[in-house]
Amino acid sequence: MTTSPLHSLDIRLLRYFAVVAEENNMRRAADRLYMSQPPLSRHIRQLEERLGVVLFVRHTKGLTLTDEGLRVLEIIRPLLAQQDRTYAALSGLVQTATSSLRLGLTTAFEPDFFTSLEVLLATRVETLNIVRHGSPELVRQLRRGKIDAALVALPLETSELSTIPLAREEPLIAALPAQWPESAQASLTLPAIAHRPLFWFKRERNPAFFDFTRAIFRRAGYAPTCIEEPLEHDVLLARIARGEGLSLFPASFAAIQRQGVVFRPLEEAALCLQCGLVMLPENAARLGWLIDVIQADSRVTN
Repeated sequence: MTTSPLHSLDIRLLRYFAVVAEENNMRRAADRLYMSQPPLSRHIRQLEERLGVVLFVRHTKGLTLTDEGLRVLEIIRPLLAQQDRTYAALSGLVQTATSSLRLGLTTAFEPDFFTSLEVLLATRVETLNIVRHGSPELVRQLRRGKIDAALVALPLETSELSTIPLAREEPLIAALPAQWPESAQASLTLPAIAHRPLFWFKRERNPAFFDFTRAIFRRAGYAPTCIEEPLEHDVLLARIARGEGLSLFPASFAAIQRQGVVFRPLEEAALCLQCGLVMLPENAARLGWLIDVIQADSRVTN
């Protein structure tokens, strides 16, 4: 058993360092790794602390490798090349990328939203396992290795994950009781329904999206009385139909026909959800084919 203080060093840190060294720019390296810049910067600082050296000189035009950084890059290149060869050999042996896929699909969008994508994937993989949950739960399952990738609703807390925003966005619309006078209007503003109770979720369920929507609410002067939102959409719609309050749904839910519930568009254009693909950074290369399939699905990307 090794006694080296670096025996537990995560090889991902070395991979991140090599990409930053090749790009000499943190933003370009983050884009290449399908991750945001702040966590990548933290990883580089963590590696510098573990090695006890300064790897880059930071300046306004980007980054420059120090002499120690050049030496580290020279040392790790054979290791990273061997890792690539190993993964390629294993992939060729078990054909993981094309034989099976565990994919999470968010319930934030109406189920038919992903139907055409599921049909496309069925032609590419022998075993397709679909898991449907709210976006925060899919992120938790992804981090625990229970799924390979997930299509989620953004904004969402996805630090340390590769996050690829897709072009598809859906505005939020109001679902309100048919007996309310507001249901007769063609469209609504948030201030016009501020006196009505709103079914809404607690911040701990999805902090990023909660903060995103609250900022829009504040700018619109919208401060309704909130009722805790049921987890199940059917229960929520039933309570709306009884006149207990209104809620906000992605526009695709307007296809649902529910007696006593009326869907109306909102004039606040910024109030929307964006579809995004998330995965572990080390799986980005292996699942590159999945990105191609998703981009071929006009329902998700247009």
